[in-house]
Amino acid sequence: MIFVNSFLFCGFVCLLGQMILDNTKLTPGHVTTIFVIVGAFLDTFSIYDKIILWAGGGALVPITSFGHLLSHGAMDVALDQGLMALFMGMFNLTASGITSAIIFSFFLSLIFKPKD
Repeated sequence: MIFVNSFLFCGFVCLLGQMILDNTKLTPGHVTTIFVIVGAFLDTFSIYDKIILWAGGGALVPITSFGHLLSHGAMDVALDQGLMALFMGMFNLTASGITSAIIFSFFLSLIFKPKD
């Protein structure tokens, strides 16, 4: 059943994104930013953790998970080390994803040439 829940959640996020793109003048960058903020907002009230329990890995795949990880890491470190460590905690959980994106994009830029 978790596979069905995962598929439904990811499909719902994609449906929302496509509806926003089709019916507004927002760019994909705007939609991505909106989803990151929504994920962070849902994590603030511990709603996203319940979605992860319901949808499993399907809730960890969309861009909303990035906002969840940013705010989740920031809140964990702020509770342990105080308010000054808030920004340090934002990148604890997301460091591997950000690093791999930078490394892969660098190597792919060496292989492929821009169209113009």
